[in-house]
Amino acid sequence: MAAFLYRMGRLAFRRRWTVALVWAAVLAAVGLAGMTAPEAEEEPFSMPGIESQEAFDLMEDRFPGAAADGATARIVFVSPTGEKITATENKEAVEAAIAELGDGTQVASTVDPYESGAVSEDGSTAYTTVTYKVDAAGLTDAGRSHLDESLEHARDLGLTVEAGGDAMEDMGGPSGTAEAIGISVAAVVLLITFGSLAAAGLPLLTALIGVGISLFAITALAGPLGLADTTSTVAIMLGLAVGIDYALFIVSRYREERAKGRTPEEAVALATGTAGSAVVFAGLTVVIALAGLSVVGIPMLTEMGLGAAGAVVVGVLIALTLVPAFLGFWPNAILGRKDRKDREDRRAGGTPRGTRKVNGGTRWASFVLRRPLPVLLAAVAGLGALALPMTDLQLGMPGDEAKSTETTQRRAYDALAEGFGPGFNGPLTVVVDAKDADDPKAAAETVSERIGGTEGVVSVSPAQFNESGDTAVFSVVPTTAPTDQETKDLVNTIRDDRPGIESEAGASFEVTGTTAMNIDVSEKVQSALVPYLLVVVGLAVILLLVVFRSILIPLKAAAGFLLSVLASLGAVVVVFQQGHGADLLGVETTGPIMSLMPIFLVGIVFGLAMDYEVFLVSRMREAHVHGERPAQAVTSGFQHSARVVVAAALIMIAVFSGFIGDSDAMIKMIGFGLASAVLLDAFVVRMAIVPAVLALLGERAWWLPKWLDRILPRVDVEGEALTRPAEPEAQPTERDLARA
Repeated sequence: MAAFLYRMGRLAFRRRWTVALVWAAVLAAVGLAGMTAPEAEEEPFSMPGIESQEAFDLMEDRFPGAAADGATARIVFVSPTGEKITATENKEAVEAAIAELGDGTQVASTVDPYESGAVSEDGSTAYTTVTYKVDAAGLTDAGRSHLDESLEHARDLGLTVEAGGDAMEDMGGPSGTAEAIGISVAAVVLLITFGSLAAAGLPLLTALIGVGISLFAITALAGPLGLADTTSTVAIMLGLAVGIDYALFIVSRYREERAKGRTPEEAVALATGTAGSAVVFAGLTVVIALAGLSVVGIPMLTEMGLGAAGAVVVGVLIALTLVPAFLGFWPNAILGRKDRKDREDRRAGGTPRGTRKVNGGTRWASFVLRRPLPVLLAAVAGLGALALPMTDLQLGMPGDEAKSTETTQRRAYDALAEGFGPGFNGPLTVVVDAKDADDPKAAAETVSERIGGTEGVVSVSPAQFNESGDTAVFSVVPTTAPTDQETKDLVNTIRDDRPGIESEAGASFEVTGTTAMNIDVSEKVQSALVPYLLVVVGLAVILLLVVFRSILIPLKAAAGFLLSVLASLGAVVVVFQQGHGADLLGVETTGPIMSLMPIFLVGIVFGLAMDYEVFLVSRMREAHVHGERPAQAVTSGFQHSARVVVAAALIMIAVFSGFIGDSDAMIKMIGFGLASAVLLDAFVVRMAIVPAVLALLGERAWWLPKWLDRILPRVDVEGEALTRPAEPEAQPTERDLARA
């Protein structure tokens, strides 16, 4: 592996113009394909294998065309304190607002709340539903402005007016603020790390090229493959993250080899052969983690995982080819002021700074090596304490109730809950299949009466039949809010009572609706988490076994990852579910953790954690293979890699922290979870637990049974085959260097 990548790096250096032009052609080709590709049709969220999805599919089959594709807006009218919404003046204001809403060019229909019975029992609240001819993405600015103006006119008449529904969602896409913050912080960190604008800019440039290729490719494939918008979002985030990281490690190793006296071409080849080998296997672990999301069985997660995995593959290829080519264009500008001073020191017979052994990494490693057991116990105890709240993890799919109270959607949700009860915002939908029943109407009535008599049910709507008269649908309003545990218990109770109800009615039924769908999704994700962990961690352990030729190091890496991800999930529970410190992050409402959050967090963080593990421990392995004792190898690994790993982690933390400032609670949750996971994994697990465990194990850390050693393939990540004496930099002339 190392020898092959060595030759690849040297070839990219020598043929740098060809390599650069090839990548430019690739970018242009996929860019043209992406810009000319037809717009992808928005695919509805689906979850195969759960009851609520099966019921929804049955409704679409038996009620063709009943599921409107148009956007909807639910407008809530609340009368002034002490007045009724049915009072003449208030009623006229509501009817005027509905008439104005109906005049919109994109509006298909409106409903009069006084005729439909959409008025609360206390007479304080009423609501109407506005249905549009187009979906939310098709609403024009004029259509949205008309909606907003109509609401303002109603407010001017003295009513409290709020609105929810998908027509109120911001369809403008991501603002790019988080990415801009991440790139800005990355530039500062890289500049501090390298002390050179060229060295800091190169990883950013190559990462942006990789992200551009991945984004255009996903856009081009979105139509034929039906990819969701989230696919490109995750690909951008991870493509930017690993693209910077991988280029950072190649450039750092290049500078190190130049400090040893290598010529630019030799330094590029060695950097690609050694750090490039680590990049390949780190990239493989990330791809395994992301592609492994397909085992969960959720199409959206599969698309996101495979799209992001493709972006990682592009990042690896660019790091191995385009980065060496760019280093060939600017071999000396990359070095920075301090490295150029080292060259002067070498010519003057002094000690170049690049060869001095003591830095922050070596000092920290020495500290841990002197006190491995206390450091290990403190780190494990701290992560364990953070992980404890994870035992209270509750999953759900937060809706408008999780939005800020500054949004009209949240205020509309609260007004409906206050006027009609907390369960009104999350009714259950029951689909009765009476195709084989002797009397379909009697069967549906029996099911309705039995479910209506269940404890926790407020009301049941009249059953609506399809044209064939063999399928009925009715709504069930619970007494509790959609995300309450009592609502989940109600759904389970109805389903548990199903055999008796179906036997009495002579027909079958299924429970669906947004609330039931969220409950089913949460249960499916929770049940898939353990198999996913087993598959991903198992494959990664095998891969690390091949890389490090050790039994204990892969097991230690997996255990450390589990500690950090459980601790980060515990931190998410503490803030977003229990509410401790929520005010500091602007979280106004706490509740269940988003269903997809844990498995999404595990997939992304596992890949990034293995990145840090491979880059840090591969340098230790390299030093050990070249004859250093275990403790010396740990120190050498930290001397060369600690600073770069810290820089990479800080960049990731900055990228993810940018999402914490988002107004959406779910985005805040994702940003906080990822940032805390990287923080804990990089600074606690990799910087404290890893050296402490290696110090305690000593030579046993690198133990591998002889029979296993014989059958495992040798990949030479540490570059043992590349070991050769350093060439004095003074050997080539300055004219040669300038020409190179």
